[in-house]
Amino acid sequence: MNQDAGNKRGAGDAPDGFALGALAVRRSFDRAGAGYDAVAVLQADVRESLLQRLDATAVAPRVILDAGAGTGHASYALKRRYPASHVIALDSAFGMLRAAGRPQSWLGCFHRVCADAAHLPLADASVDLVISSLMLQWCDPDAVFAEFRRVLAPRGCLSFTSLGPDTLHELRAAWASVDSHSHVNRFINMHDLSAAMVRAGFAAPVLDVERYTLTYAEVRGLAADLKTIGAHNVTAGRPRGLTGPRKFAAMQAAYETFRHEGHLPATYEVIFGQA
Repeated sequence: MNQDAGNKRGAGDAPDGFALGALAVRRSFDRAGAGYDAVAVLQADVRESLLQRLDATAVAPRVILDAGAGTGHASYALKRRYPASHVIALDSAFGMLRAAGRPQSWLGCFHRVCADAAHLPLADASVDLVISSLMLQWCDPDAVFAEFRRVLAPRGCLSFTSLGPDTLHELRAAWASVDSHSHVNRFINMHDLSAAMVRAGFAAPVLDVERYTLTYAEVRGLAADLKTIGAHNVTAGRPRGLTGPRKFAAMQAAYETFRHEGHLPATYEVIFGQA
């Protein structure tokens, strides 16, 4: 999982081993659509928390954009909450949108659009509410926030979540003891996200952090979940080819130092933002 896909480098700068290509990200999530919901426990919890926070927002949106909609659960919930609204479920991965197209009732009907959040196929000032849960860490936040700002109508609202730099710190530390490759992606912090929002023209952004911990019996369970949801390592500096059994065993041994009460923790730092 990563964030720094959008970091800018000068011509003489060293290559960024944590950089992501949009095509690699899209392909990864495109393949993950069918099995995503079965293991997306964290994503479901974060999504529910984000939707609950709308209770404190006085909006009556006519048009809602669910950016990075994945398999469509937030879009369904938004349509139920605002039945008179038009809900647009947007994702760059067609496989995700295919999964989101399970039979829709007249109450839960929404529009599915396959597009990049940094290039929204929507008119200026055409959206009243933008929701985005755990998508921004895969993008250039400056480009995406600029597009969100462009399509939002006056008095429109943005509410989102993203992953912070403490995410998967156990896995990062375990791999760092084995080699120097980028096995775990780099994530932008809350203050830099806030600055990106201000650069895009958002007024008085409010951000806070919550931490979630998933537990596993062994590291292979965590690795399997990351792959199933499409969040396995696609950084530019990742090791090429298969990871050898010796290297993986060394990483497993290093991860064991984090075992607590019989379980291996996987920490996620989740940033909530609104403007």
